[in-house]
Amino acid sequence: MSFSSSSFSTTTSASTSSLHAYGWDEEWATAFAPYAAQGLLPGRVVRVDRGQCDLVTEAGIVRADTSFVTPHDPLRVICTGDWAAVDPEGVSDPRYVRACLPRRTAFARSTSSKRSEGQILAANVDHAIITVSLAAELDLGRIERFLALAWESGAQPLVVLSKADLVPDPVGLSYLVEDVETVAPGVQVLPVSSLTGEGLDVLQAVAGSGTSVLLGVSGAGKSTLANTLLGEDVMDVQAAREVDGKGRHTTTTRNLLVLPGGGVLIDTPGLRGVGLWDAETGVGQVFAEIEELAAECRFHDCAHESEPGCAVAAAIADGTLPERRLDSYRKLIRENQRLVAKTDARLRTEMLKDWKRKGAEGRAAMDLKRGRVR
Repeated sequence: MSFSSSSFSTTTSASTSSLHAYGWDEEWATAFAPYAAQGLLPGRVVRVDRGQCDLVTEAGIVRADTSFVTPHDPLRVICTGDWAAVDPEGVSDPRYVRACLPRRTAFARSTSSKRSEGQILAANVDHAIITVSLAAELDLGRIERFLALAWESGAQPLVVLSKADLVPDPVGLSYLVEDVETVAPGVQVLPVSSLTGEGLDVLQAVAGSGTSVLLGVSGAGKSTLANTLLGEDVMDVQAAREVDGKGRHTTTTRNLLVLPGGGVLIDTPGLRGVGLWDAETGVGQVFAEIEELAAECRFHDCAHESEPGCAVAAAIADGTLPERRLDSYRKLIRENQRLVAKTDARLRTEMLKDWKRKGAEGRAAMDLKRGRVR
């Protein structure tokens, strides 16, 4: 079974019309042309499970083995949201995924293991819907982490404050929204209630334009939002604990689902850890106001501590920049540098030299203070 790329261009609209609901477009068709010439079928990965995956093709859902394209890099493994080339029916048993198309975006985090590996969570996502439950106290630091990963992925973040019906006072709710807006520059913050319908029209409009991924900790209300958007109870939902708002992992795999009003949704399990993975650009986007201030400091390598002419320190002193923001920024920058240094020998050497230099400067300053000269 084989046909030329020229015949592909004339038949693709008919043969892949069922894939358009899953995000197939002319750009994907162009990227897939070489594989079409080999007789392979295009499909989007809707679920991955133990070295196999389910893909939606023009013939429906097929099960395929991913071992043929399993790379050494964990960030290159097949994941939910990927577009892939799969064997046509009858060619092999089991059928195999033969290639994965280049990703437009990729949402990745570091694993909790000591091996400092990255983990790919979802691919080809347009909107990262960060779900935060109002049933528990806001954790602004965690929101900043999610935002850094979302910006780094290439997707547009949206922060959804779920269970807004638990805050019936409009003034109190507006204060919570303002608190989150201070850590989410350039990001819409949307209170949503699946119970009352608040904010659902806006959320549906966002999710209906492209592919969206639901992100958040267990108990944030992601599965409830997914069911609301789907118009039916597809995802299992369990009550969160009243004491801390946490819930059990009701979603155990990443599933790609087509929304009835258009758009594609990827629901993910609750994330216990939100570790950065080479997210320097994302961190800079989350803390854009700090990086803008840093550009005005007298010294280009200002540490924003006691240096003269520090615009960041001045902003903290006059109250325009919360000190918590600077502390969080430093923490994420250090974490990201340590992670990158584990896989980059040159950067590791530079960081070691920098630590030694700062240590020597600190000892010299202490000696000077004590009246000793070396």
